Amino acid sequence: MLLHLKQLLTSEELHQVRQILDAADAPWIDGRSSAGAQAAQVKNNEQLAQNSPQAAQLRPLILRALQREPLFFSAALPRKIYNPLFNRYRPEAPTYGPHIDGAVLHSHADDQWVRTDVSCTVFLAEPDEYDGGELTIHDTFGPQRVKLPAGDAVLYPGTSLHSVAPVTRGARLASFLWIESMVRSDEQRRLLFELDMQLLRLRQQHGETSETTALTGVYHNLLRMWAST
Repeated sequence: MLLHLKQLLTSEELHQVRQILDAADAPWIDGRSSAGAQAAQVKNNEQLAQNSPQAAQLRPLILRALQREPLFFSAALPRKIYNPLFNRYRPEAPTYGPHIDGAVLHSHADDQWVRTDVSCTVFLAEPDEYDGGELTIHDTFGPQRVKLPAGDAVLYPGTSLHSVAPVTRGARLASFLWIESMVRSDEQRRLLFELDMQLLRLRQQHGETSETTALTGVYHNLLRMWAST
């Protein structure tokens, strides 16, 4: 399932993030430093140093934004969240070729291992600030090209082959992270999300009814059956 989260960050949060990332002293390093052997062969971008004060300041901002977004919880059903990272693509370091992220990653910020069930990219530059830079996600319906407004995010299965097109002008800035879900199966998460969204629409149209109460029970019983905590 691919899901667009609109206006995940407020304008004030986005301004704060850009002040830090655009500053002359922002510690950008070679993005290949965090890549596995296969990914390093196709990765050519920059990454904010994980152990920097700037990264430590920005991580909780992204996490707070995710935690207040109900669609994020409904779609991802998070059990663990890998500490947010930040990257930059520009003509000098423009692209990330097709790859699949590692299945289990070690989060240095909180010293935990996270299974990468769901991937998340938060766009931090407006589309007209750079040329290229589309996130291409290959799924069962073919390649999906994603280039969102600053402050928006996209969720997609961690199992997906994906890439970032070369940036030929300007700079593409983003935060990226992974979620270990309580529900491991993407298909089961998608069914739960669709059921949750339909229940929300039914309540908006008809209020609480015996049918919505019964369907809510179905949702929670499926979640109980499929979830690991």
